[in-house]
Amino acid sequence: MIAERPAHSGEPAVRRILLVEDEPSLVLTLSDRLLSEGYQVETAGDGEAGLARALDGSFDLILLDVMLPRRDGFEVCRELRSRGVQVPIVMLTARGQVVDRVVGLKLGADDYVTKPFEMIELLARMEALFRRARTPASAAAGTYAFGDVRVDFRRADVLRGGEPVTLSALEFKLLAYFIQNRGALLSRDELLDKVWGYDAMPTTRTVDVHVASLRQKLESNPSRPEYILTVHRRGYRFAG
Repeated sequence: MIAERPAHSGEPAVRRILLVEDEPSLVLTLSDRLLSEGYQVETAGDGEAGLARALDGSFDLILLDVMLPRRDGFEVCRELRSRGVQVPIVMLTARGQVVDRVVGLKLGADDYVTKPFEMIELLARMEALFRRARTPASAAAGTYAFGDVRVDFRRADVLRGGEPVTLSALEFKLLAYFIQNRGALLSRDELLDKVWGYDAMPTTRTVDVHVASLRQKLESNPSRPEYILTVHRRGYRFAG
């Protein structure tokens, strides 16, 4: 199903959104709001259909529910990334546990929103992803190494123990910001502003979830990190 607002001559290209969601009322609500914001929206009601459309179409962003019929959102995300599809993915989930969010991020999702959510928050996260796509992370030129991890900023590659590590675009930007500001105390507000591109929201745990995912991928013992350190009640510090 496709919803599209007519374009006028001279207007910038309309961004195409794929919404993979099986709850009819939410599909209607999101489609109407996204359409009013100027997006073109295509919808799919299950994981198989969503995967097929994502592989077949040229989208600017995918809103992907976790609990879907036929294939869940985790499977769809994993399959898209394994096939080289790099379109930004925002997971929509009713699950509240951090571990479920980490799973989605480790599979290559760029962000998540927990239901029920405010539409203004979802729109802010979408716009932040679009801004990052226009302005790639500007890390220091060349490479940087800490422990058995080597980061190549020009190629946006990360190796650990000589083996490639798969990071989402957002995880790589977060790691680059840590490296650029190594030794400094970085508050969650600052990270949300500089890496995500939107103001801090008191209920969000986005930073904590992404830090946990980076630790899982880069630290020898994620539960006792050596490099991405927590400063109690204040934020994080990179000690690489």
